[in-house]
Amino acid sequence: MARLTEDANGVYIIALTPFTDTGALDLDSTDRMIDFYLDRGATGLTVLGMMGEAQKLTTEESQTYVRRTLKRVDGRVPVIAGVSSGGFAPMKTLTDMIMGEGAAGVMIAPPPTLRNDQQIVGYYQQAADFLGDVPFVLQDFPLVTSVTIPVSVIQTIIDQVPTCVCLKHEDWPGLSKITALRKAAETHGKRRISILCGNGGMFLPEEMARGADGAMTGFAYPEMMRDVVRFQREGDLARAQDIFDAYLPLARYEQQPGLGLSIRKYIMAKRGAIASAALRKPGASLSKDDIYEIERLIERQTERLQELGQ
Repeated sequence: MARLTEDANGVYIIALTPFTDTGALDLDSTDRMIDFYLDRGATGLTVLGMMGEAQKLTTEESQTYVRRTLKRVDGRVPVIAGVSSGGFAPMKTLTDMIMGEGAAGVMIAPPPTLRNDQQIVGYYQQAADFLGDVPFVLQDFPLVTSVTIPVSVIQTIIDQVPTCVCLKHEDWPGLSKITALRKAAETHGKRRISILCGNGGMFLPEEMARGADGAMTGFAYPEMMRDVVRFQREGDLARAQDIFDAYLPLARYEQQPGLGLSIRKYIMAKRGAIASAALRKPGASLSKDDIYEIERLIERQTERLQELGQ
């Protein structure tokens, strides 16, 4: 598999980690889930992300899951793995394993201990030195990491760290970051890297209009992101917006802090992509009221898509 480059585009799905009802890794569901994502147009997969319950896996389980994913993908699309860690030694151990198995790159989020711009730049410089020539995605998700990365700092990292080839844009609000980074490349000759956006696709039409290359996030209906990206690229902005609007109520509902992953897994199990909706503990459970609301939103979404001929 070719390595990740600044040209990455399309829809990189943040993959779930399927578990059985007892909390064990469900590798058969992993295979089924990967097929589900690829059948619906994923151009890449990202595993061991924050919504993939990576923090609940042992090192051995992480390795087992990544190997199974790469085996099932079999080179059809690039696979990126989250390797964020409190130290560079475990980060490198996991990175060396997944790159040796055929991954395209890694994703690194800043640790919450970083307190100023210089520390952020220094951290990514040191991480890049430690990992060598491995291409990486800079994850900018201050709502979770508590680390705010200004545009000037992102640009400095782009300028000084050549193995930073992609920004996972998840600041909220943060559309101006996309505009500023694209202006720096187009007007001032700065290196242009890929920008793939998160937040469950909640702002995907606006992000694409600002110059993003696609999405790197999870949503139980990846075909929404596929079609929005496609029609935006083709210049059919009205069609892209209509499709997005049909899915928006459910995408919004799935973005609830603390409950969102339970909602996503429930829908993915309902759609047959995984056998069980179980989260590994600790994890939130859905109430009867939650399930009723999800089912109502799915029904309305189906009706709206039928009206659009989707």
